[in-house]
Amino acid sequence: MKLQWSLLFFMLFWVWAKGQSTDNVSFSDSEILKVGYATAPPFVVREDTVLRGINVWLWKKVAKDLDLKFEFLPMDFSNMLDSLETGGIDLSINPLTITSERSKKMEFTHSFYASNSTIAVAETSSFDKLLEFIRAFFNLNFLKGLGVLLLIILLFGLAGWYFERRKNPDHFRSGLHGIWDGLWWSAVTLTTVGYGDKAPRTRMGKIVALILMFGGLLFISGLTASIASGLTVNHLTNDPDSFEEFKKRTVGSIKNTGTSEFLKSRFFKDLTEYSSVAEGLSALKNNEIEAFMYDEPILKYRIAKDSSMAHISILPVKFDIQFYAFGIAQERTELEQAISQRILEIMETEEWRIVLHEFKLNEL
Repeated sequence: MKLQWSLLFFMLFWVWAKGQSTDNVSFSDSEILKVGYATAPPFVVREDTVLRGINVWLWKKVAKDLDLKFEFLPMDFSNMLDSLETGGIDLSINPLTITSERSKKMEFTHSFYASNSTIAVAETSSFDKLLEFIRAFFNLNFLKGLGVLLLIILLFGLAGWYFERRKNPDHFRSGLHGIWDGLWWSAVTLTTVGYGDKAPRTRMGKIVALILMFGGLLFISGLTASIASGLTVNHLTNDPDSFEEFKKRTVGSIKNTGTSEFLKSRFFKDLTEYSSVAEGLSALKNNEIEAFMYDEPILKYRIAKDSSMAHISILPVKFDIQFYAFGIAQERTELEQAISQRILEIMETEEWRIVLHEFKLNEL
């Protein structure tokens, strides 16, 4: 008898525990979840009345498996986040970056994709590049170096002529002609050209020549670096380590996003925030900003799909690693657990890899 009661108790406990499992979460048949979204290709793509994309496919798959009823609510990105925080919507299917600040205001499902931010720049025409090259010669560092070079040639030219003018009149003549001889000798010696048409013979003249030759090597090396800096300072570089360079430039990003918060925390002062990727890229195309920074897969997809963005390119600069997830209202923890479990299961399927490949994305 005791064994029968024990088996009965065990079965009742098992049924109760099963009902509490997140794999079988039940919701009211009349409940319709409010699902907010803002277009973010390739994750959320709206074409006429058709809504598709990686996140749309993933959400519909989850909703079908968990038998969830829902309605899509189109919103702009900022309003969507506000509604999610206040409970105006139940969840967002946008690729939201998981951050500590957002976690205080909403729940996140398990991450389903990892990405990073990158930099988009407008390519300049050949004529504009030529103008920038010419303007670079009027760079302050270049002009300073040129002035010092002329001063050295003048001082050592006069010194060489002074010591050589009497004992070496064939090479260093008297008067203004001799001064010109000294300047010519100083210039060819400093630049290591060394024609050999003029050479010092006196002890002091040779000492001046030695100082000029060895000092000239060091100075010319520094001047070359200065000229190179002056000629490249106004060009956006493809160097992957050039992220810090953009702190001195006018840049743009999307407001209330992980990328914009990252840039603010890195002291990007000349930052303009836009409400959409299309608006930011348009500003870049119109030279209102020098660079636009946002999530790499979204930027690449948008540029590839819009022929008017043909002159915008992505630099090989990666920063701010981000993990994407669905955002859920804080009071819906049971819903979050059920969705997270289903997302993990879907990510292990070949179907998920096929969907990513369709939108030219790599697996997490």
